[in-house]
Amino acid sequence: MLSPSISHRRSTLLFLFKVARPGFWSTSIWFYMLPLEQRLVFGSAAFWIGLLFVTLPLGLILYGANDLADVETDRLNPRKGNFLFGARGTSDQLASLPRQIALVQVPFIAAFALLIGPQLTAGWFAAALAFTAVYNLPKLGTKNWPFLDLLSQTGYLLVFVLSSALNGVPHLPWYTQLFGALFAMHSHLFGQIMDHAPDQLAGRRTTAVVIGILPAKTLIIGLLAVESWLVLVYAGSWLLSSFLAAAAFWFVLDLTMLWRYRSYSPFQMRCFLLGWNAAAILSLPLVWKWGRLSG
Repeated sequence: MLSPSISHRRSTLLFLFKVARPGFWSTSIWFYMLPLEQRLVFGSAAFWIGLLFVTLPLGLILYGANDLADVETDRLNPRKGNFLFGARGTSDQLASLPRQIALVQVPFIAAFALLIGPQLTAGWFAAALAFTAVYNLPKLGTKNWPFLDLLSQTGYLLVFVLSSALNGVPHLPWYTQLFGALFAMHSHLFGQIMDHAPDQLAGRRTTAVVIGILPAKTLIIGLLAVESWLVLVYAGSWLLSSFLAAAAFWFVLDLTMLWRYRSYSPFQMRCFLLGWNAAAILSLPLVWKWGRLSG
């Protein structure tokens, strides 16, 4: 039988992993890899430190503030309380969360200061915290403003900046930056569709709540279509373009024949996210070797 102290530490660790959303790490890793096309970085300590950072440490920054701001909403949300979609913490766990998030960042701040310099490190963390704070501010945060909640997802482009800095590679061209922004926006909007019912109950004014499920799915189709066009015309990546076009077609079927305005079940939500994780992980070698998004 575990002692109370060991049991508490285990419970805390499991809670932090849930807060950091392992179900979203494959997307962060995908973004981290995009600037590194065919660069032999795998023997570099900086590469692995950065790769580790964009999992749990970055997840704690991005989603920890979200969990602190959405306590009441998360209690109504059936997809919360797991490793895929995030924690549903107790009052004590949430009270300790800011200090724990800060402690996890300390070794990475020190490592980045040595690798890319203290000024760039300070600027990067300041930008990450600013995007997180602006999104999660009570009442005034962009998460409460339709369409601004989607535009706030451009903060994920900071992963591109960090990868380029740590690995000594050029910054991505404009069309890849735009692709990344649109990708983050459509992913966030899909999450809002999944959370439509609990967000309505909690009085949230997300884009999906304000415009409705069917228009939100139509907007996702439009975003995916633009992403598919961008990577085909400017990057010449027919493989990724075809994947994005297929995703857009799936939403057309969803919009017209499948769920339409109905909510997804928690099981269906898990299947969607697990399917994306499998696709993202399997595509990583292609992103590194044959992807043409980095110019």
